[in-house]
Amino acid sequence: MDAIERKTETWGSRFGFIMAAIGSSVGLGNFWRFPYTAGENGGGAFIAIYLVCALAIGLPLLVAEYSIGRKSGMSAIEGVQTMAKEAGRSQYWGIATWVGSMTAFFILTFYMVISVWILAFMLQAAQGLFSEITAEESFDNFGRTVSNRFYMMSLLFLFISANILIVGRGVKAGIERAATILMPAFFFMLVGIVIYSVINGDFAKTAAFLFEPKWEDVGFKTFLSALGQAFFSIGVGVGLMVTYGAYLSRDTNIPRSSGLIVGADTLVALIAGFAVFPIVFAAGLDPAGGPGLFFVSMPVAFGSIAGGSMFATVFFALALFAALTSSISLMEVSVSWLEERHGVTRAGASVGIGFVLFMIGAGYVASSNYSNGTLTTEYLDFVDFMTEGLLLPLGGLLIAIFAGWVIPRQSFQSEISEGLFMSLWRLTIRWIVPVFIAVVLFFGFLDKVQDQYGVPLPAFLQAFLGPNS
Repeated sequence: MDAIERKTETWGSRFGFIMAAIGSSVGLGNFWRFPYTAGENGGGAFIAIYLVCALAIGLPLLVAEYSIGRKSGMSAIEGVQTMAKEAGRSQYWGIATWVGSMTAFFILTFYMVISVWILAFMLQAAQGLFSEITAEESFDNFGRTVSNRFYMMSLLFLFISANILIVGRGVKAGIERAATILMPAFFFMLVGIVIYSVINGDFAKTAAFLFEPKWEDVGFKTFLSALGQAFFSIGVGVGLMVTYGAYLSRDTNIPRSSGLIVGADTLVALIAGFAVFPIVFAAGLDPAGGPGLFFVSMPVAFGSIAGGSMFATVFFALALFAALTSSISLMEVSVSWLEERHGVTRAGASVGIGFVLFMIGAGYVASSNYSNGTLTTEYLDFVDFMTEGLLLPLGGLLIAIFAGWVIPRQSFQSEISEGLFMSLWRLTIRWIVPVFIAVVLFFGFLDKVQDQYGVPLPAFLQAFLGPNS
């Protein structure tokens, strides 16, 4: 293996890093996925379990990934291989981040497509096309929009070009600068949308839905969904946070920064519920509407109230900002590795990855078909199934085993100071995180196979998975 140099570029400021890191976590997982996942899994009960997963599983993994990144000073794959070699272990432990990096790329391929759906809907909202739209008309509009191949591919080209431009400029001039502009604007728009939704929507029903747990609806599947949502939202298990950790300066407190990032991500997810559900309930729509909640129900809801067109535009712009900050982070995983391992220039790596993403995204777009009131998105559904149900938890499991069992405690002492937090983190990353993920991964995969492909499960497994299986 050729010698790989540590990264010399670092984040320009702690604020810039925090904005970039929060931007990488706050994405479509908070807006597109969280509202409908909560709706499908009983509201308050799901949120309570999600908070436990975020704090007990997501936070220790985030600390581990940042620590590995800063300790090695390299991209995800090279960093894990180097640390394993220094600890006298096989460099094949790089598989832990190979899985994560591949997952990041797979997620990015369909993430780009969902992002251009959002861009298309933002443009439609700005034209006032949602005014007094019915549910049937909204679904028809969704189907016709996403299956308009030339239009979707044109928007895909624009969105990927924006990612190439930002990532190609580097960490400080590209990613950090974009985050310090986009994230404050994002929070400003989020507050505005929440105020509008609370005033014009059903706040009381939303509060009851989000915070009154319905434990009778809880089954093992609720835990599966909560863990998958925590992984998808926080961004662990894909090598992204290892890559970002490689750019951290020595004066950054990793546990404190990790706690801030997980807290901000969770807060945004909860606030997003108050941006979505008051309008949904006021319009008499189903909060468990699946992915269509975002692209079918929200246009109907905004179209039924005063000033809806303007705030629908802001709402979809808000989601687009969240999508962009996350997509540039996911793209950085592959670009950083190509630049470091193969000596490709950052600009060249960005263009190359962007080209591959466009070709795969174009395939997804071409596979979307709307006919006779039925929309099919088979490739997107399959990639979503593979990443959330298998690859994300698997990547997190491998990182937990690597950090807890392969690398000795003293290797982390320079990243996590000795003390109570170190002891608790070490205990959690060795015994709690891997066991929990392994159980969830096994039963989650069985459940998703059943849901996706109709494979019957034995009666005892059906009973174990619970009422919402």
